Amino acid sequence: MLLISGAVAGILAGLLGIGGGIVIVPIVTLLFESHQIPQEMAIKMALGTSLATIIVTAISSIYTHHRKGAVVWHLFRIMVPGVLIGSLLGAWLADLLPGDLLYTAFILFLFAVSVQMALSRVSAHHDLPGRFGLSSVATVVGVVSALMGIGGGSLNVPFLSFCGVPIKRAIATAAAIGLPISVSATFGYIVGGLNESGLPSGSLGYVNLPVFGGVVVASLLFAPLGATLAHKLPDQLLRRLFAVFLFAMACRMCINIF
Repeated sequence: MLLISGAVAGILAGLLGIGGGIVIVPIVTLLFESHQIPQEMAIKMALGTSLATIIVTAISSIYTHHRKGAVVWHLFRIMVPGVLIGSLLGAWLADLLPGDLLYTAFILFLFAVSVQMALSRVSAHHDLPGRFGLSSVATVVGVVSALMGIGGGSLNVPFLSFCGVPIKRAIATAAAIGLPISVSATFGYIVGGLNESGLPSGSLGYVNLPVFGGVVVASLLFAPLGATLAHKLPDQLLRRLFAVFLFAMACRMCINIF
């Protein structure tokens, strides 16, 4: 199951610019729970381990997108400080905030964005905000990504696309931004779990190294495949695939509420 989840996460990372955490987190949570690890600890371990695997899938995906010339590096440079701060803050807040309200708001956001992306045309006529606006968005993306164990593409791709960045460039740039998010948030989860008692063997804070290795093996092989597919498929099809992904993600999160 770890190899399968890693393969799916790798394809999604390259194809849609996401980290694959939405696939990895539920599978790893169930894996930990099956080994009699308490649910509260299992979800933290899954989030931390998922973010660690995103570091690897993001690097592999970025390499392929960069070779295609699709990453908008000046946007990356502007947004990196915000996502670094936000993801550290999100990892810190993971133990402090009740997640019900945030969870529900995030689901509603995903449903709204999935409908907008499915129905809108490829071309957009909205300007990107200035440096302060981009930094503010990046900080929020970093916080939510760390709390949800994702690479930020679920938020960055719709945002950049809405602001007029072509979908393929939005996907490639979101994949690049996912790297500093995952590095910063992983560090936060490692530090946060160092003093936790009862962690599974092979754990570094809230990151479990054996599970990390099992997922990464497959994701490394499949991330370039997803990135290559992203440059071969039509823009409108990519937008609709991403809309379906967001809708499915929201539906899966609804199951956790009920």
